[in-house]
Formats: sequence, structure tokens, C-alpha cells
Amino acid sequence: MTRISNRARLVEPFYVMEVAKAASRIAREVAHTDRPMIFLNIGEPDFTAPPRVQEAAARAIRDGATQYTQALGLEPLRERISAWYAQRFGLQVPARRIVVTAGASAALQLACLALIDAGDEILMPDPSYPCNRQFVSIADGRAVLIPTTASERFQLSVAKVENHWGPKTRGVLLASPSNPTGTSIAPDELRRIHNFVSGQGGITLLDEIYLGLSYDEEFGQSGLAIDDQVISLNSFSKYFNMTGWRLGWMVVPEALVAPLERLAQNLFICPSVVAQHAAMACFEQDSLAEYERRRLQFKARRDAFIPQLDAMGLTVPVVPDGAFYAWADCSKACARLGVGDSWDFAFEVMKRAHVAVTPGRDFGSDQTRNFVRFSTANSMAQLQEAAARLRAVLG
Repeated sequence: MTRISNRARLVEPFYVMEVAKAASRIAREVAHTDRPMIFLNIGEPDFTAPPRVQEAAARAIRDGATQYTQALGLEPLRERISAWYAQRFGLQVPARRIVVTAGASAALQLACLALIDAGDEILMPDPSYPCNRQFVSIADGRAVLIPTTASERFQLSVAKVENHWGPKTRGVLLASPSNPTGTSIAPDELRRIHNFVSGQGGITLLDEIYLGLSYDEEFGQSGLAIDDQVISLNSFSKYFNMTGWRLGWMVVPEALVAPLERLAQNLFICPSVVAQHAAMACFEQDSLAEYERRRLQFKARRDAFIPQLDAMGLTVPVVPDGAFYAWADCSKACARLGVGDSWDFAFEVMKRAHVAVTPGRDFGSDQTRNFVRFSTANSMAQLQEAAARLRAVLG
């Protein structure tokens, strides 16, 4: 009999995808009714890559520009990412510190393998994106989830980091804006956290995948402004609307580039070459203008949908300042429907309203059974229809 490794046996399922499978099954059953399934469970923009990006991909295939690149990515793409930091955030980030990866997931895997040894502990907020802690585990480390509250914007504070720092602590893994809450860390607090972590000889890993989708100038700043020791992970999936292209990048201290290159050469050879050529067109002026138009549409959807959730008792305790999520307390709604927690609530509204949402189970263990995550990446029309259906079910 095939023996399964402890690593594979102990890894938790990604419940977002388990719920998605159930939603797809029900969706097939109701596809031809007047109430087809509305999917507010997956964090994927309803926009696809802009025309120039698609054209660049087709041109790369047509011209045969599909052979391996160096493991760090195409130099012109790294240069364009560098220029974007200067244009968008006023930061000078040298291209030599940018590592292009096969999605942000590959960036996290590479960073964890390069920096975490067996038994090392990484501090993370509860709630937080579930796959992040799995990357720590796969590197034989241990994710330590620290409960957070709405008054803390569901983010870690320097006081909590200090209180939980121990002899095995290697560093912190933060996300700003966060999935599932859409909240960011105040820049001054992030600086204090990083300064403390650095003083302990630790690492600051910062997931900035949703940074482009910031709606508030107070929070819409990169942690790379602090110093060159912050490790920032980013992606072409969310702001750049390239979810299926599997392309990301990270900005790292110069001393980390060579070790990451060796790991990437062995694990991935290189990121998708077609995706890399396409991504260079993300930084054309008309593409950037289109991304900004879409960012404002995401903001308008947030502003229209969240008040409707609040009004029906699905309270969003902190208005998200970025991303396209609403982290809603469903405890009152659960009582109204006579169900136990957010897991039961998700399946109840899936069956009765044909609206798919994500229960909090994935994102931590402190208060997550009382919360559901709504994705507001859908069209305004779908969000309005979803709100109407939820109102009808909740009474």
C-alpha cells in the first residue's frame, strides 16, 4: 500500500474550495431556473486581462517566444515592476531585488523554504488567509495564530507580536490588505512591528497581493518604504486581473536573491514564459488607466453592498480599505435561521438563496465560526441580486 507522508496527511483541506465544489453541484441543478447560483465565495475579479495583455500573450505564442527564461524572470519584466513601484508609490526598488515567480503561491513557498527551518515559528493574525500557514507547515515550521479584534482592524499590533515572541519565533507573516477582512495595517504600526522583529533578528514577510486595490491613501502604501529588509510578496492575479495566468513576484533583500534563484531553478525552472511576456503589457499607460477604472468599480461595489449587509444583520465590523471582501458577523443571522454557525449558514443560503459564500472556518479558529466572507468582485447587478435574495431568506 502506498504510504502517504506526514506532510501530505496532516495538511488541512482548503475549505474555500470544498465549499466551491458544493456550490458548483447546486449550480448545475439550478442553472436553468430563474435563480441561477451567484458565486460570492471565490476571490477572483470578474474582469479578465485587458486587451494589450491578451495581445502580448498571443504575440509571444505567434513569435515563438515561449522558451525557458532565467529562474528570476525576464529582465524587462523585472524592470517594469521596478518602474511601477516608482510611479505608483514613489519607491526606488531595484530590479535586481525583484524575483518573478509562478504566482504569489510560489513566492510564499520559495520564501518559506529559504528562511524557515524545522521547528521555527511564524506569527500570523487570526483570521488570515489559510494557505499562508500551510506554506509555513510545508517548510516544517509552525504557524502561530494570534487572535485579533475589530478594534485592531483584525491585524497584529507590535504589542501582540512582542507578547507572543518566543525562543523559536522566526518572524511574522502579515497581509495588508488582508484576505479575508480587506483591512490593512496602519503604516506606523507596521513600521513598529518590523523594527521589533528586526531587533530580534527575525524576518518580516508581507503579503501585498491586494495592495493595488487600496481605496484609502492612509493605508495604500507599500511596506517596502520601511527599509530593504522587508520581504514583500505580490501577484498579477488581483489588481492586474490575471488569476489563471499564475504569475507573481517578490521583493527581497539582495542577499536573498541568490538562494531564491537556486531554489526556483530546482523547483520551477522558471515562471510561465507566455504569462511573463503578457504581464509586461500590464504597465502600458492604457492598461494602467484601465486598472484604475476597475479599481474604482471595485470600490463602488464595496460602498453599495456592505451597507446592505449591515442592514440585514450581517454586520461588517470594519469597512475594508482594500481588496474585494466583506468579513461579516453572521451570528444574528444564524440565530434567525436556526443554524449553528457560519459553516451551516453558508450551506443554508446556498440551498435557499442560491448564493455561495465562504464560511470562516478556513481563516482561523478564534471567532471565525461567527463570520462569513463575501467576495465583492462580482458585477454590481449580481451583488444587488444577491442582497435581495439574502434579505428574502433572512426576513
